[in-house]
Amino acid sequence: MTYFVTGATGFIGRNLVERLLERRGTIYVLVRKDSRGKLAELLERWEAPSGRVVPVVGDLSAPRLGLSPAKVKQLKGQVKHFFHLAAVYDMTADDAKNELLNVEGTRHAVELANALGAGCLHHVSSIAAAGEFRGLFREDMFDEGQQLPSAYHRTKFESEKVVRTSATVPWRVYRPAIVVGHSETGEMDKIDGPYYFFGAIKKVRHLIPEWVPLVGPELGYTNIVPVDFVAAAMDHIAHQKGLDGQAFHLTAPKSIRVGESLNAFAKAANAPQLTLRVDKRIIDALPKGVFSMLLKLPALKDVRKEMLADLGIPEEVIGHMALQPAFDTRDTERALKGSGIAVPALDSYADVLWDYWERNLDPDLFKDRSLRAALAGKTVVITGASSGIGRSTALKVADAGGIPILVARGVEKLEETQREIEKAGGQAYSYPCDLTDLEAIGTLVEKLLADHERIDFLINNAGRSIRRSIKLSYDRFHDFERTMQLNYFGTIKLVMGLLPHMTANKRGHIVNVSSIGVQTNPPRFSAYVASKAALDAFTRIVATEVVGDGVTFTTIHMPLVRTPMIAPTKIYDSFPTITPDEAADMICDAMRSRPKQINTRLGTFGEVAYALAPKAVDQVLHLAYKVFPDSTAAKGEKGEGEQRVSGEAMAMAQILKGVHW
Repeated sequence: MTYFVTGATGFIGRNLVERLLERRGTIYVLVRKDSRGKLAELLERWEAPSGRVVPVVGDLSAPRLGLSPAKVKQLKGQVKHFFHLAAVYDMTADDAKNELLNVEGTRHAVELANALGAGCLHHVSSIAAAGEFRGLFREDMFDEGQQLPSAYHRTKFESEKVVRTSATVPWRVYRPAIVVGHSETGEMDKIDGPYYFFGAIKKVRHLIPEWVPLVGPELGYTNIVPVDFVAAAMDHIAHQKGLDGQAFHLTAPKSIRVGESLNAFAKAANAPQLTLRVDKRIIDALPKGVFSMLLKLPALKDVRKEMLADLGIPEEVIGHMALQPAFDTRDTERALKGSGIAVPALDSYADVLWDYWERNLDPDLFKDRSLRAALAGKTVVITGASSGIGRSTALKVADAGGIPILVARGVEKLEETQREIEKAGGQAYSYPCDLTDLEAIGTLVEKLLADHERIDFLINNAGRSIRRSIKLSYDRFHDFERTMQLNYFGTIKLVMGLLPHMTANKRGHIVNVSSIGVQTNPPRFSAYVASKAALDAFTRIVATEVVGDGVTFTTIHMPLVRTPMIAPTKIYDSFPTITPDEAADMICDAMRSRPKQINTRLGTFGEVAYALAPKAVDQVLHLAYKVFPDSTAAKGEKGEGEQRVSGEAMAMAQILKGVHW
């Protein structure tokens, strides 16, 4: 038996050829000149015996697919099954590409099949041909006056029409649903369909604990099938007698909700799931056109565009996530009866798809995420650089080829850090400055701009923490003043000094080291958390004003770090903390990736919990207030003394790791 296959090197095609190789006969495959190497790789993978798979060089855009008259003559009357799979399977492709490959390509394939006198032309269409038909779309339906909302939908319909009206040989049509990877291996060749949302699932997994329930819209229904089912079904149906002139829906017999499919992948990713999904009909019940009119406003269009770009979701995909029609599969089921070929439940293989994507397709795998790529040759101003987090950050910046500009009060320690960097072959500069002195900051800015052609990064790490309950603070208003002076006024004075330079250069990134306390509101930190919350608010607002000038901000809600700043609170000696080196890694990640925020899961959960149940959170925090005592220093007592840590305190510290208590 002889086969002719277009699109054999494509995703569905390579799986189909693998099935055909289990049968007898020669398989002629159409390849472009520049795809012969790809075919050679597939031949090795298939372990095809010599001569079983024969390449035929051609082109979809040429009449009769570019085959010479001699080649047509050679194959005439020989081809029993002509499979046409070559096409665009991409919602983001433009009109011209869709028209050329889907419609004209099919027209040329039909011309060749007719010229060869093929036994049967097997055309791979798509459920997109049904467009926005409302109701059950049967397999014997085709032109029902359905709306075709995109170039992809239109050209899949038109290409199927070409087969139906122009083929002089027997034909069969296959309409696959949304095709995903192999249900056993997870193999997939590109980001498409539900894969566009995997990046968003990964982000949510990073931000929020798995057990936190999420609320989101229910967008409608979808239909997903693995590629191995599609290839197996096509192979089986193609070899059954008496089925010419029919279309077959290679879909799941029953569509599933979009939210249900996303939850299947979220579960596979160990990410939170949409526990409460709001029915889209609630939104649809609003006056017609409200949302579409809003989204046409320039400002909201830009917001939508930025959000989708951040998640890696093409705008073209959003409007077509949900399917309007349902699909009848009775003819397909009859043709497959007794074969054992059926669509597996998505839950049974979602974890395999996720694992393959995360190991092979995740776009983050192909980005240069090295710190050196982000920092080589860049100047990085680091405050509080003489010890702790700042010192560790400076060493990492220098090691990555950056130029740390070290700022702190202590001259001796600054110079010691500078010497260590220079001894290792790096370059660094020291600028002693008291960051509680606003005039000194003004002088510092003048020196920085005079000495350096550009400032690329500013790391606002210097800070002061005070842990004291309000009842011990009534006569200590200066605690609030001095905390605000360094953590807020000093920081924004430096930011405001360097912003004109950054906006003029149309680039710059500022990293503010905030605190998990801003998210979790721990008792005894009213002075410290208030100063950091003020900085957070300043940052959120200023970021909206300068983002158009190429200047961006990252706020790090840092968990508890073992530094000299927490030394006066002796109970912290027994608490889980991160090291200055680990904290510096978070700052380096902020410079490398430039996210809006870097949060811990616990911090994010604290924000969500307070938004949903603030009174309940108050009670939990009051319990913490009772079990974690004021420090000896906070009480104004001399000597370090002994601070016993109760079992309750230890348990709470372990459960809520990283929170300042």
